[in-house]
Formats: sequence, C-alpha cells, structure tokens
Amino acid sequence: MNSKRVVFLLLAVIVAGLTAFMARAWLQSERAAVMAQAGVRREAPAPAPTLQVLVARTPVHTGQIVKPDDLRWQSWPEGSLAPTYVVEGKRPLSDFVGAVARVPIDAGEPISEGKLVLSGTRGFMAAVLQPGARAVSVPVTATSAVSGFIYAGDRVDVLLTHVLNTPGGQHNATETVLRNARVIAMDQKLDFSPGDKPDIAKTATLELTPKQSEIVTLAVKMGDLSLVLRSLQDVDTPNREQAADENAPAIAGDSYTQDAQVSRLIPQIPDSTPKTQAAKPVGQAVFVLRGTNRLKVEIDGTASGSGGDAATADAAPAGETKAAEDKQNGHRVVPFTRTIPSSQQ
Repeated sequence: MNSKRVVFLLLAVIVAGLTAFMARAWLQSERAAVMAQAGVRREAPAPAPTLQVLVARTPVHTGQIVKPDDLRWQSWPEGSLAPTYVVEGKRPLSDFVGAVARVPIDAGEPISEGKLVLSGTRGFMAAVLQPGARAVSVPVTATSAVSGFIYAGDRVDVLLTHVLNTPGGQHNATETVLRNARVIAMDQKLDFSPGDKPDIAKTATLELTPKQSEIVTLAVKMGDLSLVLRSLQDVDTPNREQAADENAPAIAGDSYTQDAQVSRLIPQIPDSTPKTQAAKPVGQAVFVLRGTNRLKVEIDGTASGSGGDAATADAAPAGETKAAEDKQNGHRVVPFTRTIPSSQQ
C-alpha cells in the first residue's frame, strides 16, 4: 500500500471522529435548550437523611461540670451515626446537665455516656470533688437560690441571716460566710421547652474545705442561708484569674450588714466589746521575824524599791504602829504568829 494512502486514511478517521464528537455535543446542547424551553428540569439528587446528635458547644476538660450552654444539637448523617451517640428524641439534653467529664471533649465532638459521669450515678461525687475537698448539702428555697437559676458548676456566695442578742435588744444581721463556692449538684430537673419553668431545687451541694464544711453546717443551725450567684466576669474580685478557675476553692467572707444600716429608724447596736483592765502588778513581800512573831510586808507595785528596804530596816516591835505607817507609805502589812516548838532535852 502506498504511504500517501495510509496518511490520507488516518486523516479521514481523525476528521470523522472529531465530527462525530462535535455533533454529539451539539445535539446534547440543543436537547438541553429544548428541555429548558419546555420547563423540564433535571431533578436534584435526594439529600442523605440526617439526625440531630448531642455535641459539645465549647471544649470541655476533664473534671468539668457540664452546663446547659456547653451542649447543643447538631445535624449528623445517619449513615455515620455511632450507637453510643445521643440522638434527639431518645434522650433529653437535661439528662446530661450537671454531669462531670471523664475525658476531654472538643467542640463539635458528639457526647456519649462513656465520656460523662451523670449526676446521681455511682462515682459522681468522687469524680467531681477535688483532692482534700468535701461535699456539703444545704437547704435552699426559690428565694434563697435565685429562683432556680443556679446550676451545677456555678459559683456562689453563701450568706447567713440571723438574730443578734445585744444589750440594746435583738437585731437582725446578714453576713457573707463564704465567697466563690462551687456548686457541684442541684436536685432539680430542667425542661427546655418554650414557656416551661424549671423545677426549684430543695438542696444544693457545695464543694468546700473541711473547715468551711463545719462553718456552713453550723450556719444552717444559726439562721437562714442564701446563695448569691456570681458572674463569670466578676471584675471586683482581687484574684480574678483564681476566681474564674474551675477548680478554685472557696474563700472566707469579709463583709456584713446590720439592720441599723438598712433602716435609719433602728438604733445602732451598742459596742459590747468588754474593756480590758490593766493587770495589777505583783509586788514583793518581805518577812520580818522577831522572836515568836513574824511580820509579812507586801510592797505595792507603785512604791519605789528603796521604800521596801526602808520598811524592812525600820520594822519595829510595835506592830500596829508600824503597820499604820507602812499602810500610809503604800505597803500592806499582814501579821503572822509563829509558834516555836519546845526542844526536847
């Protein structure tokens, strides 16, 4: 076969292929234009089914008490759903409020029961308490617990209101017993449905030191306790960084208010602090012996040292006269009678 014929044959095949490709593309474009004019549109593929899964809104570290703001619902593909994930409709979000994180949880990571120690389960207090801390429960009401808006993990001040018995009568006073105490449990259940109100707790459990536990336990017997919710951005705290720490311990209170400071009609509480009396100096005593008589001369602390020597040197047998003189000179004379036993021959 001639080489020229082979080249022409190859060129013919290439031209035919390009023509067929261009014709096919032109036909598809024309078909699409016709379908667009006819109002027929290609249906989009159906989205994969998703479920609402409970995830962490913000990072949660080990030992942290979970708050409502730390959790949220997020869409999750049903095909990649693990059996341990919490699905909306099967478990409410309120079941995990107040739980303690066993392990760190990143933001957006799904929540599972294995990562949290739920409130009321075995080992909850052991997981939430810091080393050396104690859990103390105190009774609360709607008024003393900020109408039920105190949750586990919040920081509160503990106030004591009691009656003082003073020389001027009975007076009421409120004092801050503890500041920045961490709440580790509240016996309340929350309902996040719109329009519903949270249940009011009857007891609150605080994390305190052993000494603070004694103070709060005694304060419950002394009067009425109130919990005052602290802000997360407490600017008036001297140690702001320590107060904002999740594991910061409570500190002693440093303020109080009397009823006279609230109402000007109530008289001020008189100062009942006992005044200290100056201690009487202890004087020196000198014993003067003459025969069967013994005379004790006590020198007053205000007298000079030379007076004692003079009193000893000038002691005379006339006891009464000398006692009167020593009394005038600042001495106190106590007469004694000594009996000398007779010696046996």
